Amino acid sequence: MDKKKKSLKKIIVAADVAVTLLLIAGYCIFFSSMNKADERQYVYIDDDDNIDSVIVKMDALCTPQSMLGFKLLASVTSYADHVRSGRYDVGDGKGAFNVFRRIKNGMQAPVNLTIPNVRTVERLAGALSKKLMMDSVTVLKALTDSAVCAKYHYTPQTIVCMFIPNTYDVYWNISTDKLLDRMDKESKRFWNDERTQKANDMKLTKEQVITLASIVDEETANDQEKPMVAGMYYNRLMADMPLQADPTIKFALNDFSIRRIYHNMLQVNSPYNTYKNTGLPPGPIRIPTVVGIDAVLNYTHHKYLYMCAKEDFSGTHNFAETYQEHLQNAAKYSDALNKRGIK
Repeated sequence: MDKKKKSLKKIIVAADVAVTLLLIAGYCIFFSSMNKADERQYVYIDDDDNIDSVIVKMDALCTPQSMLGFKLLASVTSYADHVRSGRYDVGDGKGAFNVFRRIKNGMQAPVNLTIPNVRTVERLAGALSKKLMMDSVTVLKALTDSAVCAKYHYTPQTIVCMFIPNTYDVYWNISTDKLLDRMDKESKRFWNDERTQKANDMKLTKEQVITLASIVDEETANDQEKPMVAGMYYNRLMADMPLQADPTIKFALNDFSIRRIYHNMLQVNSPYNTYKNTGLPPGPIRIPTVVGIDAVLNYTHHKYLYMCAKEDFSGTHNFAETYQEHLQNAAKYSDALNKRGIK
């Protein structure tokens, strides 16, 4: 009898050990953190991915034991027939069970998309394609399509006005159409009653404000000086004088490496040449900063009509009311360029 009790006790202990080991194994496989790195990681699943390519991508990021759990879950569900594209978090300490549920149900981790202050629509398309599951050619085609732009009441020259350079949470696999819808919504939110009223008081459209802001941003990186620069250009605009903004020449020539504008460059035949044409160019010469936009809306009221970069290369400007005073400022700056050998 004692032998039978001892034998039963051993069986019970063995069973307990087996159950404990199974529980530990189950925890390791299904609930221990999938991420094998110290930093947070994401898996990016494309439209053309299948179960095999997803597993290859997951293998590179996850621990072997958690991948066993992921594969088991995939094999007993219909995931292979319903692979969903997206950006999924695998590095927040969750196990295979939770991560698989996210990926299977399309529960994405959003991307923090910051609209860059780029100069051309081509660069904008390229920047968006690097952050999102988008082809830059497709994005560029949409941004230069007159019909697409007209849908949002813009032209191919002004469509970048819709991209307010803030940071937005979007899904990595967002379509081009949905992204444009989102940017349109954010633009309308940005142009609140206060900003809209200020633009109306200046007798400028929102697109004209942004176009002027793009010039201001190109002229100075000094945020404190931007309202002064904006005021100078606004004075010229109201006086029907050519803006004569050097950055528009660089845009017209599509050469942003130019450090010094020469007289022959001013002859370029382009609607963006503000030396040959009065008024604002057809659209922004870059996506301006919010600071730049607000600098225009809150421009400094003064009588200056001219400005020239300071000869100390501080990034700020000398302002003048008369052309004679401006010529003196320009001569000082030209001498400083020559001394430094800047051509």
